[in-house]
Amino acid sequence: MSGPPTIYADYQATTPVDPYVRDRMTPFWNESVGNPHSGDHAVGWKARRAVDDATESVANLIGAEPNEIIFTSGATEANNLALFGLAGHASPEKKRILVSAIEHKSVLQSARELHSKQRFEIELIPVDRSGAIDLTALEATLDDDVLTVSVMAVNNEIGTIQDLPRISKLLTARNIPWHCDAAQAPCAIDLSTIADLAPLISISSHKMYGPPGIGALYIRNEIQELIAPQIHGGGQQRGLRSGTLPVPLCVGMGAAAERFAGSAAASERTELTNLRDQFVRRLEELDVTLQTNGPPTSQRHPGNTNLCFIGHDAHDILASLQPRLAASTGSACTSEFPEPSHVLEAIGLSQEQIAASIRFSFGRFTTADEIDLAAELIRNSLRALSPVPETRESLAS
Repeated sequence: MSGPPTIYADYQATTPVDPYVRDRMTPFWNESVGNPHSGDHAVGWKARRAVDDATESVANLIGAEPNEIIFTSGATEANNLALFGLAGHASPEKKRILVSAIEHKSVLQSARELHSKQRFEIELIPVDRSGAIDLTALEATLDDDVLTVSVMAVNNEIGTIQDLPRISKLLTARNIPWHCDAAQAPCAIDLSTIADLAPLISISSHKMYGPPGIGALYIRNEIQELIAPQIHGGGQQRGLRSGTLPVPLCVGMGAAAERFAGSAAASERTELTNLRDQFVRRLEELDVTLQTNGPPTSQRHPGNTNLCFIGHDAHDILASLQPRLAASTGSACTSEFPEPSHVLEAIGLSQEQIAASIRFSFGRFTTADEIDLAAELIRNSLRALSPVPETRESLAS
């Protein structure tokens, strides 16, 4: 006998596949099977058309040309291709790589690998308490020996939306081919002109209601010759990323992109902001000391809130909520190696504050009733849990 359904509040970890996306994919699992690289028969041609249509949809999402889109297995591979690809063709004098202190682990770890294996110098760009890039610090460290800079558009833990136009202006003036991880961006901001700002952009399908297992890297035409391929084989995708493309997944990502390219996306973000704010208001009514981590609501992902339950342990709260409410203490991409959140550390939180913090992220299928019920479940959980000894006073100070 099944119990009440789980309220899903972990949309920034992964989003459910939209029914529209699923329906668009379905024929390509069995009825329209074909290798898009088979150029001698109609079945292959049909598969190729489906991939081309999907490529155009992804390109339209960010204001790019279809021949600037390279499908990958996800944003992690796209991030790797951007950094290792640039490093592979870097001139000897370009030995410094700058990455923000709150980047996704796939960017940070790629940078570390380039340091240990290829002797690149890696420097972290500091952020303020809201998670915004310190542009003065960034500008001060720029020089002719910088190979690239990597700054994510929207943070995956605290939802910070970076000032991409200002970052672009700064780096474009230096002619630096910078990289932007935009995996979290479609649900948060209008991306229709982002290709004008950054020459390298990573996108993830499963963060925008598409299927998992596929993403894309936008590589501006002018810099494609600067990218060394990291996967070798049949030379597909203009030799930048070999391998047979998964037609159903490409179709799914294209369909997901379509949903964010129209005017309805703005309304969806507004509705999501209202739901998120409703959730925070409900929690603020509780008899508990609560603080919001990161930026003000106007500068963060509309579905994101990261809250510190002062005097409590986040893991204890989440465990007590199972299986009724799904949320997380940080990025799902680092959960295999539990450690304090590097994002919360970078914005200046103490270890006690980090241990008391939970990310709640809502999305397209969240309802107002679920918001109210989630707050009620948390209230009951906090009433049942004992505060962590000797932390309430120190955390509030």
